[in-house]
Amino acid sequence: MRRWLTWAALGVGLTACWPFGGGKSDDAAAVPAPLLNSPRTLDSLWTAGQVAFNHGDRKKASEIFTRLGTVLPVTDARHARLLFFQAEIALGNGLELDAVRLFRRVSDEAPDDSLAPDALVRAGDAYSQLWRKPELDPTYGLTALGVYQEVASRYPGTPAARRAEARVQDLNEKFAYKDYKNALFYYQYKAYESAILNLRALIAQYPRAGIVPEALEKLVASYQVLGYQEDIRETCQYIAQFHPDPEGPLRLCPAAADSVGGS
Repeated sequence: MRRWLTWAALGVGLTACWPFGGGKSDDAAAVPAPLLNSPRTLDSLWTAGQVAFNHGDRKKASEIFTRLGTVLPVTDARHARLLFFQAEIALGNGLELDAVRLFRRVSDEAPDDSLAPDALVRAGDAYSQLWRKPELDPTYGLTALGVYQEVASRYPGTPAARRAEARVQDLNEKFAYKDYKNALFYYQYKAYESAILNLRALIAQYPRAGIVPEALEKLVASYQVLGYQEDIRETCQYIAQFHPDPEGPLRLCPAAADSVGGS
């Protein structure tokens, strides 16, 4: 009897462990084989993702990088670059806010990485892309401006900072155009005082914007309608100094034009 119990106990153990026995549960059968995270596997995925990305196959690259993101250790030197690739794919797919989140992870989690300054610029680009038309709410444009200024503050003197400065100039053109459209609205409805306030603020804040000559023309015209001769003279002196092209706003200032021509 004791021998039977011993073999019976052993039999239970064998049944539980035997791979083809009835002891194998359905849950165990449903567990997939783990992904082999060997260096060769990671390198292979990385190379395939880069090839797909460089060939413009965003869908395939996204699938590969998403899989790689689940197995690549955060300590791997390629982790920041992986986030950067994923951010570029998101931006290319029109997912600007997802791109911002990923670009910011690069610059905030790996601030000393060589890609960090570029990632911050691209985060600004994503916000700027969301402000598609100057007539729309400029919130995203203002946010982009703040990000570009952050680049200059955190990474001064770098190529990324110089690119950010150029982006700021582009944004200022859009801000100036938006202000000009606001002033033009008042001008068209003969609210000249309001138009003057907007035009003067535009010229003072964005003196190098391409829309400034047109703003100066509308400013002089508004002064002329209201008969503000002193303001006309002061504005024409400014025009003669900074916008002397006779085909520009200077043509509205004959006295200034004569003085420039005779000097």
